[in-house]
Amino acid sequence: MEQQPRNDTVGVIGLGAMGMGIANAMLEAGLPVIGCDVSASARETFEAQGGRSVPTPAELAHECEVVLLVVVNAEQVEAVLFGERGLAGELAPGSLIVQCATVAPSYAEALGERLKAMDLDMLDAPISGGAAKARAGELSVMSSGSDAAYAKGQAALDAMAAKVYRLGDTPGVGSSVKLVNQHLAGVHIAAAAEAMALGMRMGIDPETLYEVITHSAGNSWMFENRVPHILKADYTPLSAVDIFVKDLNIVHQTGRELRLSMPVAASALQQFTAASGAGFGREDDAAVIKVYQRLSAFELPEANDAQREGES
Repeated sequence: MEQQPRNDTVGVIGLGAMGMGIANAMLEAGLPVIGCDVSASARETFEAQGGRSVPTPAELAHECEVVLLVVVNAEQVEAVLFGERGLAGELAPGSLIVQCATVAPSYAEALGERLKAMDLDMLDAPISGGAAKARAGELSVMSSGSDAAYAKGQAALDAMAAKVYRLGDTPGVGSSVKLVNQHLAGVHIAAAAEAMALGMRMGIDPETLYEVITHSAGNSWMFENRVPHILKADYTPLSAVDIFVKDLNIVHQTGRELRLSMPVAASALQQFTAASGAGFGREDDAAVIKVYQRLSAFELPEANDAQREGES
């Protein structure tokens, strides 16, 4: 029997900050890539950078056998895969879906079973590293799936990641590890905001405080990465407050399933929820410090003149 030629084209659904970076990193690595996003502006941006794009997942399915889902949540995963003009029913048998969104482990496990029943492979492959590392092809991928799924997705994984952690042979394990990461990330951002609020409330110069802490035992990656957003008064959403409202809620949903109490995560969730309720949900997650500022009498740094000119 004549062997069918291999289709190396990779589809990327979701051309936000992370998806756009991943798609461009794959183009740079020499892979043929087709992007898909509901936003015409995002599609135009990708095409201007040398990629191809389509407006619907169904159209993507007819040209790709490996598709990455770089969307926000489980609801968007459902819509992309099983909604009107969805992906799952249009893909060729044996195709691979690389699911990168942060979702509940129980959802990822069930999704893998649903796709398997449709003769589709799935890698449970949530990502970490931010937009800059996505563009550089240096993400960390916390993944699980079958050997066959890894073989199909190898070229895409090589192009997008500095490190691919193979954590198990079925979907759900990758999402479990990502949830631990998001627990810590959310707690560390909230703790960094609270610590800076404490320092500023005591009258310490915030620039000096940042310099000292980043060279002391109290430092964390999130403190070092997010506090400069506060110092520059730049809350452009590289990762928004509402992302951690979502992710820490998933942490608590999973904790309830496991009957595991997590009071530290609960406190961080309340702070992000308060920030969202105060109207900061679409701002950078460092904006959680504004909750502390509203409740106490201290001044946050303001944008300098050069930053204001850049915004005008």
